[in-house]
Amino acid sequence: MKDQLIIRRLDGYDAEAYREFRLRALRRCPTAFTSTFAEEERKPLAWTAERLAAQGRPHDRVLGAFTSALGLVGAAGLSVPARQQERHNATLFGMAVERQVARRGIGRALVARVIDHARAVGVLQVTLTVSEGNAPAEQLYRSCGFEVWGREPRAVIVGGRAIAKLHMACTLDRARRAP
Repeated sequence: MKDQLIIRRLDGYDAEAYREFRLRALRRCPTAFTSTFAEEERKPLAWTAERLAAQGRPHDRVLGAFTSALGLVGAAGLSVPARQQERHNATLFGMAVERQVARRGIGRALVARVIDHARAVGVLQVTLTVSEGNAPAEQLYRSCGFEVWGREPRAVIVGGRAIAKLHMACTLDRARRAP
């Protein structure tokens, strides 16, 4: 029997699982994120629970992908600005999938759900950054309708090495639906 994938909004009850998932992702692939393992590890569990609750930011979401066999195997967030004149332009953040389930469509499903939520709350454009050289992530985002609009050299320094970030955007009122 195939393990069913469930994608749903994470809430305060998921804080511990999400925190552990995120710390694994930060440890495994430090060049893929702007946050560091050390910074995130210092934050209390209550901080994670508050982030998931998104108090005062009703359109923000962190979505989790679950399988019955493995539990939380993927996550992605959407941050929608509070300012009225910026609400049309949200940011996809914190995208990660456990290595043991990579290339099974979980990342694509998460991005599609983030985009669906963005459309539902009136967002016209979703932006993100991806570390240059992270070809699988860049390919995923391109296949979901994102296009590179800029390159930020030396966006982060990881272990003394400068990493550029590609800035990507998906214009929702013109883009095709992600598969």
